[in-house]
Amino acid sequence: MTEIAHETVRVSIDDTYFDAYLAHPKGAPKGGIVVIQEIFGVNADIKQTADWLAGEGYLTLAPDLFWRQERNVSLTDSSEAEWQKAFALMNGYDGDEGVTDIQAAIDYLRAAGCAKVGTIGFCLGGRMVYLAACRTTGDAHASYYGVGIQDMLGEADKISAPTLIHIAGEDEFVPKEAQSAIADALAAHSLAEVHIYDGQDHAFARHNGMHYDAQAAARAHGRTLTMFAEAIG
Repeated sequence: MTEIAHETVRVSIDDTYFDAYLAHPKGAPKGGIVVIQEIFGVNADIKQTADWLAGEGYLTLAPDLFWRQERNVSLTDSSEAEWQKAFALMNGYDGDEGVTDIQAAIDYLRAAGCAKVGTIGFCLGGRMVYLAACRTTGDAHASYYGVGIQDMLGEADKISAPTLIHIAGEDEFVPKEAQSAIADALAAHSLAEVHIYDGQDHAFARHNGMHYDAQAAARAHGRTLTMFAEAIG
């Protein structure tokens, strides 16, 4: 893969800022994508995802979601200590404030010249993508194994842009009852599609993760790229 130009930028919000990883496509961008982290922060996996999307022609921004608790968190899933820190950060995270941050990230990419901007997110980020679909001005949204979406289905009628919900069929954090609730609630929504990946576990698209499955990740990413191409460019 061609090396992607990238940098760390500051996104202004109120009277302060948060940092974000910005990956540049070669040539004029088709549009912008906000990449929303898992509970491990803006780590190597999230940066690799941003680089992949930049390689597909999008100006891609991965915001630091945990900045109000601790700036520039970057953890892995390889030790118990990092898992415990990640869960503590997730438990202290305010999703309502997070939506404000995602909107600021969308606005940043629009100010950088992207007429249309989408979001993609994983785990915690998958939940935040669902909220972004309901509450932000994003033009397309791709949620991967988002946790807790079944508790937010009352907002589904606010989805105003194409939205994909990718669910791992054997996800311990999204039980079968939750999967059915999400699928049933969104079945008749004209802008939302739910895809359940049978036999897959949570984080099947995490690079080098214990449950990574290249085939399932490729299927999900193919659907996401098709949606982005149609909705963003």
